[in-house]
Amino acid sequence: MTWRIGTRTLDLTSRGLIMGIVNVTPDSFSDGGRFADPGRAVEHALAMVAEGADILDIGGESTRPGAEPVGEAEELRRVLPVIRALRPQSQVLISIDTMKASVARAALDAGADIINDVTGLRGDAAMVRLAAEKDCGLVAMHMIGDPQTMQNAPHYENVVAEVRGYLEDRLRMLTRAGIAPERIVLDPGFGFGKTLEHNLTLLRHLPDLGIEDRPLLIGVSRKSMIGKVIHSTHMADRYWPTIALTAHAREHGARIIRVHDVKPNAQALRMTEAIIDGVA
Repeated sequence: MTWRIGTRTLDLTSRGLIMGIVNVTPDSFSDGGRFADPGRAVEHALAMVAEGADILDIGGESTRPGAEPVGEAEELRRVLPVIRALRPQSQVLISIDTMKASVARAALDAGADIINDVTGLRGDAAMVRLAAEKDCGLVAMHMIGDPQTMQNAPHYENVVAEVRGYLEDRLRMLTRAGIAPERIVLDPGFGFGKTLEHNLTLLRHLPDLGIEDRPLLIGVSRKSMIGKVIHSTHMADRYWPTIALTAHAREHGARIIRVHDVKPNAQALRMTEAIIDGVA
């Protein structure tokens, strides 16, 4: 299993990746405002690299349930200084978490390597054209509706089959648009248009979401589903359950884990892989 990002081809057969979350926003659900200052965001990102992050996911617009949209100019103002400052200091892969093709283009031009689009490249018609033009990595995610509406009573007849079908359709469409499949990673979109039971069902059936040997990205770090299971509203209480989910996800086939707390999740990933494959 490989993932091609520009001139790099990553072999994910035995070694998964940690994607560190860098929210340059005032309103993200977990750490909104802590890293809104570009200098603090860069410092935080470099600390993540030192702790084992393989990818830094830079986002300038919150996609938490009910989040208000952010204009293009404001999103660019938030993310570009961080990417421009990081690129000369580290060769770590940089991902731009955006729904806007204009923001993605500017981020790629500034040194980003990957587009991470929660709409599955459906939200902006220009995004598919941009992805076909650039030789970047792509993450295509499943979501019902948009961040403002996605948690309004989401319903599925069979959540595993429907999410899998959606991801298969996106992979097929992107390939037809001229995007090599080896550039594409798929994300089932935990918490994006899903109830607690939907999320838990998808976690139980991760192997069923494997499609044409494309890597699966899992983003469950600190999410509200954890709080519901452990009956706690305290964000700090989601730390250890996130680590448990990292181990579970890797054991059941995921290759890229998107997290806020890099070091413990990187350690859990390596330990799980040592058990699975004897890789130390």
